[in-house]
Amino acid sequence: MDRIFVGGGGEAYGEAQELLLKYGNRHGLIAGATGTGKTVTLQILAEGFANAGVPVFLSDVKGDLSGLAKSGSAEFKLHEAFTSRAETIGLADRYTYEAFPVTFWDLFGEQGHPIRTTVAEMGPLLISRLLGLSEAQEGVVNVAFRVADEQGLPLLDLKDLQALLVWCGENADDLTLRYGNISKSSIGAIQRDLLVLENQGGDKLFGEPALELSDIIRTDVDGRGRVNILAADTLMSSPGLYATFLLWLLSELFEELPEIGNPDKPKLVFFFDEAHLLFDDAPKALVDKVEQVARLIRSKGVGVYFVTQNPDDIPEDILGQLGNRVQHALRAFTARDQKALSRAAETYRPNPAFEVETAIKEVGTGEAVTSFLEDKGVPGISQRTLIRPPSSQLGPITSEERAGVIAASPIAGKYEAVLDRESAFEMLKARAEAAAKAAEELEAKEEEVAGREALEREFSKARRYDGTNYSRSSAPKTTPRARKSSEKTITEQLGKMVMKELTGTTGKRIVRGILGGLFKAR
Repeated sequence: MDRIFVGGGGEAYGEAQELLLKYGNRHGLIAGATGTGKTVTLQILAEGFANAGVPVFLSDVKGDLSGLAKSGSAEFKLHEAFTSRAETIGLADRYTYEAFPVTFWDLFGEQGHPIRTTVAEMGPLLISRLLGLSEAQEGVVNVAFRVADEQGLPLLDLKDLQALLVWCGENADDLTLRYGNISKSSIGAIQRDLLVLENQGGDKLFGEPALELSDIIRTDVDGRGRVNILAADTLMSSPGLYATFLLWLLSELFEELPEIGNPDKPKLVFFFDEAHLLFDDAPKALVDKVEQVARLIRSKGVGVYFVTQNPDDIPEDILGQLGNRVQHALRAFTARDQKALSRAAETYRPNPAFEVETAIKEVGTGEAVTSFLEDKGVPGISQRTLIRPPSSQLGPITSEERAGVIAASPIAGKYEAVLDRESAFEMLKARAEAAAKAAEELEAKEEEVAGREALEREFSKARRYDGTNYSRSSAPKTTPRARKSSEKTITEQLGKMVMKELTGTTGKRIVRGILGGLFKAR
């Protein structure tokens, strides 16, 4: 098998449209208005890649794609429509219902295996993007990461980063001299953003055990690629977290996978649904990073397919790298929509049989204007295409069926238990406790020394002077009765001074020590 059948056929349509596997890593675009059939196209492409032995990673924004884990059936209400379409496009002799090997993932650990990374792996650029930080605040985050590297402080979860930022605030003066201005107000703003992220459940993304990429690049026992489905219906309530996580995963694939040149088929295909979220209000540095990854990751055997409502959502430099395209209907209700439609049509290789712009407006649900790379990587002529029906169930499976798939997964139990090993939070806490203990011991010693010195001064005074406060050399001779009276006066004074010291801090420590010794002796 060297190609995926996508659709075509019939008098109103062009020749059959197929995606050549050797160009599957040249990336792609699935675009179209809501309700025009993007999800079905994504589903049949995932099925095709899986059958070819290519693992797939995709996000399930609406909960519909879980049906990949279950075979379609003749009892399904669209069965007749599916079989009719299969006959129309010349697929009747090859069309069968089947389920596919699926691994469910969920950042919150509710609808799939937990999926985590560490703060250190996410890095300062993506952390700053996730929190929506200003340039100055991003600078503080970069300083914090540098300090963590220099002092050997592992950043694994959010509490590690929060503790490190507190330390940076306490040592802001010293750090400012070395790295530039570190404002405590900036640190406070970052901490508030981290609190918001934590309240949104983002803290569940960070920690250990972290995801091993080998677990999403798996084939099943029968050689088919596993379809990794990220539950994103709840995640979409935090679009920044959703987009940043997928971009991190793409970056990890880019950094860790080896170069393999031009393979016969992709090593992994990555579908980025709701792709516009990646670029909304994104700083130029981030867009440049995505462009770099998209340009170079294909040499590592990874194909990236952006799924969005309008091609205009994708920056032009990235759009130009998407060789395989499925364009569902666009509705031009406004002048802006019309311009976007015209730009989309211009990116397709013209077909003398019809106007591409007109066709994009006219195609119905389940139809599309397609163009796939042909031999030597040349874009194919645009064709009006009737998309093939899926072999797996169209629509979601039940929660019980999902639980069964999760329990039978080859990685069941690997990521469920959270590992909280010693990291920056624990290390900084231990440092603070050790410093506090040392300070307390030093204070106690200083108080003890000061108490002894005070007692010695008072005893010295008492030895030099009697109650009348004149020197012994000039004093008249005293009778035994007078000496006894003087000694009594000195004793009283010493007694008062001792009681005064014993009622103080140092005195309490002495009494506590004496009593403790007595009780131990008994």
